[in-house]
Amino acid sequence: MSTANDQSGKRQNFFARKYAKISRKIGALYRVWVLGDVFPREVRRWFKDKGDETLRLQYDLNPDSVVFDVGGYKGDFAEKISGLYGCYVYIFEPSKDFYEICVNRFQGNEKIRCFNFGLSDVDGSFILSDDADGSSVKPDNTNGQGTVVRVRRFSDVVRELDVKKIDLIKINIEGGEYDLLPHIIEEGFVGNIGNIQVQFHTFIKDAKPLRARIIKMLETTHKCDWCYVFVWENWSLR
Repeated sequence: MSTANDQSGKRQNFFARKYAKISRKIGALYRVWVLGDVFPREVRRWFKDKGDETLRLQYDLNPDSVVFDVGGYKGDFAEKISGLYGCYVYIFEPSKDFYEICVNRFQGNEKIRCFNFGLSDVDGSFILSDDADGSSVKPDNTNGQGTVVRVRRFSDVVRELDVKKIDLIKINIEGGEYDLLPHIIEEGFVGNIGNIQVQFHTFIKDAKPLRARIIKMLETTHKCDWCYVFVWENWSLR
């Protein structure tokens, strides 16, 4: 009796797992082909191509190159790019906790500088949310949970740092790219940036048309080297 029940339970679990797997596949196909959501497909393609270990690190850099790491998080990208090329890296991380991790991580490395603010098109204070699916920057007048952080106007920061040219700027700022990139372009500094590696995010309202508008602006000065839509893409100076 016990054996029969066990076998019945195993069969039920087997079919439940099969059903769940088929449902996930159908859901993914529905999002891609009916809703036009390319993100799941692009994520799979990115990991298949090992983009984090290859494309994101393959640049014509040298010890004199300047890299801006905008949205430095814990400094993983900065450490990899610095280790490969020995270049100058400026990390901009608005979260105090992550900023302090970067400061401790690169203590003694004079070619890596850390700044406890983000970059945007304006100076201001924002809420760095504590959402379960990842942090994001929201205006300070929201009632959301999170920590108040500071952002600074990109054009003012590069002027104060006396940075004339950026060989690579990496941008991963949870939606802030839709404000930052148009500002860089409209201020005319975009022509001084060799490579723009950016992750556009989908949770921002009208993300698709906003991205399309920025791409149209970028095409004047840069060309797209590779693109995994809403995952990572790179634009190099023409």
